[in-house]
Amino acid sequence: MRCLTLAAARPITRVTLRVGPDQGDEPGVWASLTAEEARELAHQLLAHADRAESAAGTGASHV
Repeated sequence: MRCLTLAAARPITRVTLRVGPDQGDEPGVWASLTAEEARELAHQLLAHADRAESAAGTGASHV
């Protein structure tokens, strides 16, 4: 994950997430998210992790 800021009349800031490996000379797949989108993704990932842990019987909770 990284923070990307593009220079413009009003700076554009995004959270970038690498989601696929580089393929030789081709760059890998990545997502560019607003801060709000990144927070929502994090919330959803934690909720899914909790469900996976509950299904496995570990009982850990993050949300």
